[in-house]
Amino acid sequence: MLPKALAVNDTELNSTYIRKNPEPTTNLGRHHRPDYWLMVLCVILLLIGLIVIYSIGPAMSEVYHVSNNYYVVKQIIAIVLGMAAFFVAARIPLSRWRSLVTPILVIATIATLVAIVMPVNPSYPAHRWVRLGSFSFESVELLKFALLLWLAKMLSDRIRNGTIKNVNITLKPLLVALVIIGVVVAGVQSDLGSMGVIVIIIGVMLFIAGMPLKKLAIIVSIIVLGLVLSIAVIPYRRERLITYLHPTANCQGANYQACQALIGVGSGGMIGLGIGSSVQAYGYLPETVNDSIFSIYAEKFGFIGAIVLLALFVALFARIKNIAERAPDDFSRLIVVGVLSWLSVQTIINIGAMIGVLPLKGITLPFISYGGTSIVFVLAGLGLVFQVSGYTAHSTLNDQNNRGITNDNSTHRRRVRGAYHPYLSDRT
Repeated sequence: MLPKALAVNDTELNSTYIRKNPEPTTNLGRHHRPDYWLMVLCVILLLIGLIVIYSIGPAMSEVYHVSNNYYVVKQIIAIVLGMAAFFVAARIPLSRWRSLVTPILVIATIATLVAIVMPVNPSYPAHRWVRLGSFSFESVELLKFALLLWLAKMLSDRIRNGTIKNVNITLKPLLVALVIIGVVVAGVQSDLGSMGVIVIIIGVMLFIAGMPLKKLAIIVSIIVLGLVLSIAVIPYRRERLITYLHPTANCQGANYQACQALIGVGSGGMIGLGIGSSVQAYGYLPETVNDSIFSIYAEKFGFIGAIVLLALFVALFARIKNIAERAPDDFSRLIVVGVLSWLSVQTIINIGAMIGVLPLKGITLPFISYGGTSIVFVLAGLGLVFQVSGYTAHSTLNDQNNRGITNDNSTHRRRVRGAYHPYLSDRT
C-alpha cells in the first residue's frame, strides 16, 4: 500500500491539502527490496581508490618517510568505519533521524568551534581539524551531514505548513545560517571550496522544495557578491583565480600544482602507464593522495580508465536521482537530493580542477581520495539514501505522463522530469 501522500490524486495535491496535514509523515509505507546496485557501485569506487592509494605507497613512503602501507592501512580503517556508518544510517528509521537533527547540529557546531580553537599543524596551517594525537577529524564533513538533515527537516515542515514561499519563516533563518557558516568556514577556516559545496547543497534543496525562482535569484545574487568580496580581499584567492585564468603561466610558482596535475593527466595517454608506474607521485604533484588523486589515477589508467571512472560516478548519480524521484515523502526526498548534490558537486569540482576547467580547490574526490572523515560521512549519507530506496514508489509522475495521464499546467510538465517537487501545484 502506498503512503497517503502518494495515494491521492493530482487535484488533492495542492496547498490546501498540505495545510490540512501539518504533521510530517513517519510511516514510509511497505518496505521492499532496496537498491543493492547503489551499494555495489559504492564498493567498486572504494576499491578503485584503495588500489590507487596502495599503488603509490612506495612513492609516498619515499617522499614522506613513512612505511609503504601507511596510507592504505589508514584508508582501509576509514572504509571499515564508513561501511559501519552506512549500515547504521540505513538501519535507523528516518523518523528517528528527524528527531536527532538538533543534537547532530549541536555536535557539528561544537566540533567546528573546537577545530577553530585548536593549534594548527604547520604542514596544514588552517583551523579545519580536530586533532587528538594521531587521530584527526575534519569538522566541515560533519557540518555538511548535519546541515543536510536540518534542511530536509525544515523544508519538509515548511512544505507541509504551506509556508515554503514565506520570506520571514523560510528565507531569513536560511540566510542567517548561511552568513554564519560563511564567516566560519570560508573566513576563519579558509575553506572556500567546502563553503561552495554547502551553498550548492542548500540551493538545490531549496529549488527542489519549491522555493520561487525569483527569491532563489536574490539569494544567488547575494552569494555571488559575497564570493567576489571573499576573493578580492584575500591575496592567495586572487592568486588562485589568476592561475586559473592563465594556467600555463608561472608553472614553477603559483601555477605549480595546476601544471603538474595537467602533466599527470596527459602522461597517462590512452591506456595509462600501469598500476605500478607513476612519476608524479614521487614528490612532483602536491596533495597526491587527497585533492590531486584523479591526476594520479589518469596517469596510471589513461583516458580509457578515466572514462570508466566517470561512467561509474554517472551510474551512481543516476541511481540516486531515480530514488529521489520515487521517494515516499518530502523529508526523504530532500535527503536524497541533498546527498546527490553533495557528491556530484564535489566530483565535478575535483575532476574539473585536475583537468584545468575549474580553479584548484581543496576538495576531495568522493570514494577515491584518501581521507577518513570524508569517507565516513559520505557513506553515512549514502546509507540514508539506501534506506529510502527500500520505500520508493513503483511509479513517478513521469511514468504517469508516459501512460497518457497529463496535466496542462506548464510547471507540472516540467516536474514530471524529476526536477521539481511533485506535490507543489505552482512555482512563481
